[in-house]
Amino acid sequence: MPPTTKRPRAEFRCTECGWTTAKWVGRCGECQAWGTVEEAGAAPARTPVTALAPATPAASILDVDVETARARPTGVGELDRVLGGGLVPGAVVLLAGEPGVGKSTLLLDVAARAAAAAHGRVLYVTGEESASQVRLRAERIGALHEDLLLTAETDLATVLGHVEAMDPALLVVDSVQTVADASVDGTAGGVSQVRAVAGALIRAAKARAMPAILVGHVTKDGSIAGPRVLEHLVDVVCHVEGERHSRLRLVRAVKNRYGATDEVGCFDLREDGIIGLPDPSGLFLSAAPEPVPGTCVTVTLEGRRPMPVEVQALLTGAAGPPRRTVSGVDGARVAMTLAVLTARLGVQATGLDVYVSTVGGARASEPAADLALGLALLSAARDRPIPPGLIAVGEVGLTGELRATTGVGRRLAEAARLGFTTAVVPAAGEAPAHVPGIRVARVDHLAEAARACALG
Repeated sequence: MPPTTKRPRAEFRCTECGWTTAKWVGRCGECQAWGTVEEAGAAPARTPVTALAPATPAASILDVDVETARARPTGVGELDRVLGGGLVPGAVVLLAGEPGVGKSTLLLDVAARAAAAAHGRVLYVTGEESASQVRLRAERIGALHEDLLLTAETDLATVLGHVEAMDPALLVVDSVQTVADASVDGTAGGVSQVRAVAGALIRAAKARAMPAILVGHVTKDGSIAGPRVLEHLVDVVCHVEGERHSRLRLVRAVKNRYGATDEVGCFDLREDGIIGLPDPSGLFLSAAPEPVPGTCVTVTLEGRRPMPVEVQALLTGAAGPPRRTVSGVDGARVAMTLAVLTARLGVQATGLDVYVSTVGGARASEPAADLALGLALLSAARDRPIPPGLIAVGEVGLTGELRATTGVGRRLAEAARLGFTTAVVPAAGEAPAHVPGIRVARVDHLAEAARACALG
């Protein structure tokens, strides 16, 4: 009898992360996404890999040239802070954010500054707008330069043809979901198309040592649209964050092969463009001439960057069922802090509406803002203002004790720079370094903090 040949088994692959399995499942075992596992055909027969002679021998690490990996500043200081000094030749940056957050405006400004810095010609590929629309925005924000080349294309082959013909020093594609590869099935923005387009652009960038910035869309839950492998392929992934009704925009790196991921860039979105904010403190502090009950200032850490945030609280009689409304703070932490004030300090908030907000659209979500939140609520409940020039930093436990907080020295240095004279911090943890111009009160309990703020 002739020998029987085994039929190759079908293979199923997740379209989001590339995870494979021998049988179909409804949920990916790697990224936990539902409905993304599809049949990828028979698994190819595995053949042993033969060794090949390397084209270039391995070199000592001391002989490796590092100049090719030096970052070049983009001309936008806040973006350079996030990128780790600027753009590295051949690096591919994925910039994602919600519609209208200012991604295109920021990159148009970066492209014009790169062209003006004599780095070479810059190719800006727009797939979402016409060239005339981009020109109008460039006029409005002052991003016009003769070496800034603009093209409206959605075909990958044509985009690569422009790259071959112009040999740009920087490539900007807005956005990667609008470009399509004619040789790949599916519509633009689909999983297979995004994977193919991104792969081709990354290969072109690496081959030419040309930095490239790709704009990416986000889904309803804020994650980057397209296959998860897209984030693994690129070198840097940045998110642009900001409330639609606020001028403040934050650029945060969630992946960076050339620098740290704990830096944050601050920008002010105006009608005449998006402007970097080396000192954004003025956006987060109110300008009340006299101390007002219900306000307290803290200093949060956005990555390694200290930012002052003013927390405001209001307690008022309820016409119906009591309401708890928050903006810029975590609602769960507000409820917990209010419960601690009720149980440990005798604050009566039953039957009252409680409103808590931050100034300027800032977010105070880290536990170190608990003490300022508690003091603002206590100040509003007792209708007594906190002394001027005071900040509070610390995490509050359910028993009212204050827990240690990281980065106290950097927070106090920023507070002293802004003119604050008193700081209330937890006694637990390492003692903060002496900061000229600011008096530090170390306390163990929320009640002690209240007495230090003349609220006891």
